[in-house]
Amino acid sequence: MALPANFLDELRQRSPIATVIGRTVKLTRSGRERKGCCPFHGEKTPSFYVYDDHYHCFGCGAHGDVISFVMQSTGAGFMEAVEDLAAQAGLEVPKPTPQAAEAEAKRAGIAEVLEAAAATYAKWLFEPQGRAALDYLRGRGLSEATIRRFGLGWSGEGRGQLAGALRGQTIKPDQLIEAGLMKQGDNGPVDMFFGRVMFPIRDRRGAMLSFGGRIMDDGQPKYVNGPETAVFSKRRTLYNIGQARAAVRKGAKLIVVEGYMDVIALSQAGFEGAVAPLGTALTEEHLEEIWRTTPMPVICFDGDAAGQRAALKTAELALAQMAPDKSLKLLGLTGGEDPDSLIRQGGPKAFEAVLDKARPVHEALYGMLAAAMPRGTPEQNAAFLHRLDEVAGLIQDPVLAGEYKRHLRGQYYSQGRQTWRPARPMPGSKAGRWGPPPGAVPEAQLSALRQSAQDVPPPDLLRARHMLATFFWHPQLIHDLDEAFAHISLPPEEARLREALHEFANCGKPLDRANLLAHLDAFGLGRQARDLEAALIREEGRVFDSLESPADAVRNWWNWYNHMSDIIRILRAQHDEALREYAARMDDEAAQERLKRYTYLLREAEAGEAGGADG
Repeated sequence: MALPANFLDELRQRSPIATVIGRTVKLTRSGRERKGCCPFHGEKTPSFYVYDDHYHCFGCGAHGDVISFVMQSTGAGFMEAVEDLAAQAGLEVPKPTPQAAEAEAKRAGIAEVLEAAAATYAKWLFEPQGRAALDYLRGRGLSEATIRRFGLGWSGEGRGQLAGALRGQTIKPDQLIEAGLMKQGDNGPVDMFFGRVMFPIRDRRGAMLSFGGRIMDDGQPKYVNGPETAVFSKRRTLYNIGQARAAVRKGAKLIVVEGYMDVIALSQAGFEGAVAPLGTALTEEHLEEIWRTTPMPVICFDGDAAGQRAALKTAELALAQMAPDKSLKLLGLTGGEDPDSLIRQGGPKAFEAVLDKARPVHEALYGMLAAAMPRGTPEQNAAFLHRLDEVAGLIQDPVLAGEYKRHLRGQYYSQGRQTWRPARPMPGSKAGRWGPPPGAVPEAQLSALRQSAQDVPPPDLLRARHMLATFFWHPQLIHDLDEAFAHISLPPEEARLREALHEFANCGKPLDRANLLAHLDAFGLGRQARDLEAALIREEGRVFDSLESPADAVRNWWNWYNHMSDIIRILRAQHDEALREYAARMDDEAAQERLKRYTYLLREAEAGEAGGADG
């Protein structure tokens, strides 16, 4: 007995071909595919390529799917290969019962009826009765080649027209009902589709599943899809998935859009990896199918509020299934545009321009979450932080979930930074307060000069930890100093403490040690802070005394800051710039003051560098 097609599809999906072949053949990456030496003929140069759903040897011509590979490599028969793969995949092979045979025959019969209907609809489109529908499609910018490639058609006006046309092929109305092409009315079977442009819906292998139909006038609903049948499930089906998979294998991007015409317009414009759900939001099953095709699809939404809500819903659904090797990008269109209208107005280049702006989900997620929640009060900010953690927690992979949590919180902290306020007076300076002056160190220059955490020299790391621990005893200094401290490289553990300190400074509570430690304890960081203090006392002999005046604490803090290796390099660059400015404008009091300021800072920092790490 032939096994059910849906069982074989699930077996193939649960038996990744690269994994199965990789057990006996050494495979290496070659672009999107994998390659190795063919196991079926002796060769020294690899010509055996493994794709997402099949293999092909360009040397001997061996070709097939995962079942074929097991058969060819082991000499097993078809059923033996299926049983072997099913056992590994945890599937039970359907028993050859009369009921199973009947169900498979029913599915095969439905597919045959749908193919016959597709041919009839396509034929009618180019006859006089389909003239208005053909003119409509041409008016939407579709070429005849595109119309025929997608098998578009015309349903006729109903009243049993399809049943009459298929009667000569011995197809009866009850078969049309089973296929979702007719339904039982009060006076007998009536057509499901009439007066509509028809869009055949096929599976990933090209087999017919159902139809969608668009009405020609302003009636509602504008689009109608066939009902659920033994072969068709909306939540599992993506329009154009078969052609899109073939295009993706050749290097196209998989683009998920909203409707039939968007898919067809994109395909005609050269973006052949387009697919669409069938009048529903994306489902878990859709995403599984998408990720079987590519690890990084692009999900395209309208840029309005409804589109933003749909994008966020899809992102949250995707997070629950994401892993280090599968993610997605989000593309929001603006101005009421959709891919079809965008291409008709501006051509392929117009869509190419917006496609290049698609953002990885980790970049887009924070903005979507922020737009959906109010912020400002301590309570609102706390609720928003909980929401960020909740969304990151949807990810099943614990490492990836941790990375998303740190990324989302990092965006929150960076957006909430206070303006940098210099901290202490400079002797002899006309300025009332000093330190790194406002705007003195451009962010671009900081980015170029800043070291990565793993490259921080031990003396710098020790200074940075003293600076961090100062805040534990004098939290009131965070507002004045945390913008400067943000430029100091730290290992990930201390960086998390820094983020928590900034959050505490903006939570609205009194900035004292007791509240700070309670805040750190709430986020599981209190023990780490106390351990850091203890380590510095043990290794350096410094006592963090709450009686030390804030003025002394600030002076010590800036001393460590000015001794940091990165800061010396930055100050040298700033001093050189100030010197050039003064040479060009010697009578400019501001230029003279700036040179004086940087000469003093640089001399103090270089003196500290020569003396080594002094605390």
